[in-house]
Amino acid sequence: METAVIRFIGTWFGYERESPVLKGVDLDLGPGLTLLLGPNGCGKSTLLKLAAGVERPDSGNVLIAGRDLWEDEIESRRKLAYLPEQPDLTPYASIGEIIDLVCRLRHIPIEEGRKALEFFGLRGESSRTVRELSMGQRRRAVFAAAVLGNPMQVILDEPLEGMDRIIQREIMKWTEERLERGAVIVVVSHAIEPFVSMAHCSVTLKEGKAFYFDDLPKNPAARFALLERIAKGEA
Repeated sequence: METAVIRFIGTWFGYERESPVLKGVDLDLGPGLTLLLGPNGCGKSTLLKLAAGVERPDSGNVLIAGRDLWEDEIESRRKLAYLPEQPDLTPYASIGEIIDLVCRLRHIPIEEGRKALEFFGLRGESSRTVRELSMGQRRRAVFAAAVLGNPMQVILDEPLEGMDRIIQREIMKWTEERLERGAVIVVVSHAIEPFVSMAHCSVTLKEGKAFYFDDLPKNPAARFALLERIAKGEA
């Protein structure tokens, strides 16, 4: 059995059938940090939603550690964590109730959820409902849920956005710890600087196809320059 790998096999997807966003994407993402880059509208967030099982392919497959996301949903998603750019949580449940539910679904102690809330500065907010929180607090709540249960496939859409500097540093430490444990981490971020040294490869999308860059320069300046070109759609 494969470990940690996220795999797209002939994956097609479009919000409108006549206008596919992804056109037969074949892509393997193994352990390490992948920076998913490219101009706005190229399909980055859509690819993340497919990898997270939020959207279902029109055709083709998405496999997590060798298991199809839509044929073996429970096992394929057991170690999968997803932070969307726009946090979408039920507005009437309290943050504590949401975290407790995630703990039960992932078969981990409730206290682990309390620790995650504390990590993101939300322990004092656990009785508040989602609609009472600011957008930044909602993003932190979603991230608190995502980190639970030792995830090995981690999908992050703008993970540092709306976070203060202290929490940003803690997120980067957590990311490094996940990488040391062999996790697959896929990041979309407008601010690429914090992730440049960690990245082992980059992927971009153009006209519905995925392009893979795995020979990143070791020189920091050259590496950053190449990643910036990829982000602008120039590579």
